[in-house]
Formats: sequence, C-alpha cells, structure tokens
Amino acid sequence: MPRGNASQSKVHYQGKEDDFVIYIDDVQSVQKWKDDRSIPLAQVVSGFKIFITHKHGAQNAYDGASKQTLENEFGTSNEDECMIKILEKGDIQETETSERQGPKNDSMGSRAAH
Repeated sequence: MPRGNASQSKVHYQGKEDDFVIYIDDVQSVQKWKDDRSIPLAQVVSGFKIFITHKHGAQNAYDGASKQTLENEFGTSNEDECMIKILEKGDIQETETSERQGPKNDSMGSRAAH
C-alpha cells in the first residue's frame, strides 16, 4: 500500500528580518478569500500557527514565530492580523510529496528465520 503522495500548500512571506510560513488548505481557498474577505480564516489556513525560517528559505526546518518577532515584523502580535498580511503579500507554494512504496520491515524483527 503506498504511503505519502499528498500535496502540501503554504504561503511564504519574506520579511525584513526573517521569513514566515503559514500552511493553507489549498490554493483555491486563498484565491476565494482574496476575492471575498467574508470567508473566515479557518476555511483558508491549516491551523493557526505562524512559522519562522530564520532566513533559511521555505524548505528548511521551521520554528514557531514568537509574539515579539511578529510585533517587530508586522507591528502587531495578533496572529490573525499577521496571517492576513502574510496571505496578502506572501507567495503561495504548492509541493507534492512523492509516493513511498516497498516493504515496511525487511528483517521482520524477531519473526525472521534464524
């Protein structure tokens, strides 16, 4: 049974001091939200968490952004307002994870013939 094979969408915002990333449900939901701001953020973002990349781009390890970091970059520590700014000014990135196939445990652990 294949594992993986899922798409992952995010918005990457390059700030003055750091880069910020938020995960979104899909690209279409962001486009709909940009056209109609009455759509709640909960229908656009995948979890209300803003990540920071420490200027290592959108492909590396992330840490959660502190309130002080948000305050320094966006002028507010309100995560909803920061997410709106990231969605408005950030670049949407969509990645496809490749499907993984093959045996799960070749050695079969303690069930292997001795």
